[in-house]
Amino acid sequence: MEETREVMEFDVLFIGGGVASLSGAYYLAKLIKEHNEKVEKEGTGKPLEEVSIAVIEKGAYIGAHSISGAIMDPTPLKELIPDFIEKGAPLEGEVTKEKVSFLTEKSAINSPFVPPPLDNHGNYVISLATFTEWLGGQVEEMGVDIFPGFSAVEILYDGDRVQGVRLGDKGIAPDGSKKPNYEPGLDLTAKVTVFGEGSRGSLTKKLIKRFGLDKGKNPPNYVVGVKEVWELPEERIAPGEVIHTMGFPYGSKPYGGGFIYGMKDNQVSIGLMTGLDYEDPRLDPHMEFQRFKTHPFISKLLEGGKLIQYGAKTAPVGGYFSIPKLVVDGGMIIGDSANLFISQKIKGVHVAMRSGMLAAEAIFNALLADDFSASSLERYEKSLYESDVGKDLYRSRNFHQAFQKGLWWGLIKAGIQYIFGGRIIKSRLETEPDHVSLKKISEVQDKPIKEVKFDGKLTFDKMTDVYYSGTVHEEQQPPHLKIGDYDICHNKCSAEYGNPCVRFCPAGVYEMEEDENTGEKRLKLNFSNCLHCKTCDIKDPYENITWTPPEGGGGPKYTRV
Repeated sequence: MEETREVMEFDVLFIGGGVASLSGAYYLAKLIKEHNEKVEKEGTGKPLEEVSIAVIEKGAYIGAHSISGAIMDPTPLKELIPDFIEKGAPLEGEVTKEKVSFLTEKSAINSPFVPPPLDNHGNYVISLATFTEWLGGQVEEMGVDIFPGFSAVEILYDGDRVQGVRLGDKGIAPDGSKKPNYEPGLDLTAKVTVFGEGSRGSLTKKLIKRFGLDKGKNPPNYVVGVKEVWELPEERIAPGEVIHTMGFPYGSKPYGGGFIYGMKDNQVSIGLMTGLDYEDPRLDPHMEFQRFKTHPFISKLLEGGKLIQYGAKTAPVGGYFSIPKLVVDGGMIIGDSANLFISQKIKGVHVAMRSGMLAAEAIFNALLADDFSASSLERYEKSLYESDVGKDLYRSRNFHQAFQKGLWWGLIKAGIQYIFGGRIIKSRLETEPDHVSLKKISEVQDKPIKEVKFDGKLTFDKMTDVYYSGTVHEEQQPPHLKIGDYDICHNKCSAEYGNPCVRFCPAGVYEMEEDENTGEKRLKLNFSNCLHCKTCDIKDPYENITWTPPEGGGGPKYTRV
């Protein structure tokens, strides 16, 4: 017999407390307020009274899971909150100085010019964690309810209409039994449920699959960004100064590059992005990031500094042709969950904000018409493609695909695309899912792998870095990383790929332990280390790992990344 659960009803429910959902919630509340004021002033029309809007966030607080190598185009923010500077938006610095460098093994060659897509003058360097926390405060002031510390684990349906979500139970023991502090998750229902879970959203995946929203689309592709924030002993890099790098530690392949962003208080954000369509199963993105820091150009910058925070996140780079259909009856998809990211510009923050705002406009009109069908909500999808970000997405529609044969050929094709508005050879270049790109271990084992000796000053092992992420999970719960078949891990994957999960996870969640008696290796899950980056869900060659939300409040506790 199914357990009776308490039900909370809302008019509009946003899943995920990132910039997409927060921007959408704020703008919707603003539109309703302006409409009601106009109705009261002019005495015509019907007010929208007592519209309840809520945001659900799995992190312990708003901003806890927000991480990005973040340069923000402020255009949507200026429309959303025109007086954002007066209201104390935490901006690290306006971009006034920037360069692009190609790194060889020992030297840095500066580009004589900054490619137009990477021209960031007038944009801002931000800490996405602090910015999201601030934006959450603005949203609450608009009367929106925000509930951090709650994980949405299941979509509720009424036939084929999205009806809301079910929150995860709390107080479940590792064996699935109920602990004394057990609390069943609530059922949250709404007229419209907006999925803004970030990259590779766990519920969004299910929604897309149920309704075939990706039919005729390219599969999504991703990069994983591994990142640290350092405090430097002196002003070596100004707030707002931006450096992007190509080359070392990667050559022509895999797809990837580094970033260095100057922040306030003598701090610097530094990271390395690695395309998850890489081929070598022995590649370790965290290790490559540590190797990146040993380059003389980087090590000199960081000399005498100290690590203050670590994190990792995936970003969707499949582009325009990987965007699924964005609306169903009673449901919408926004931000990174919708694969809305402009990889040509390495930007997703303003895209997420714009998508949330356009979704809010469609919801506002749906509230006026009392019609929450897909045909009513499709206004969002249409306006998104017609918007400034939609046009940018289209112009860069083949950008990531162009690099699948390597850096140099990719740069040539990217240049041609820029000149011809995204077209090259044909209007649409096909791609494959990231998990199919791995070669067998037997195909690459003769190629040397360069490792790094961790010195605890410049370079750090995964466990040390994870400590600096602040990640914490209730360990007496079932693992939220679901392994479909352990035999695949222990036998087939071990023989064919050498268990790449041990390396591709930037938090050391996966570990192969050797049995002292039999000598057999068995998979151990250190799920309490998880940074919620979803790399495992994306890259496992057998699609044998499924990331699901842990008990609400678990995960990293970012403050500066």
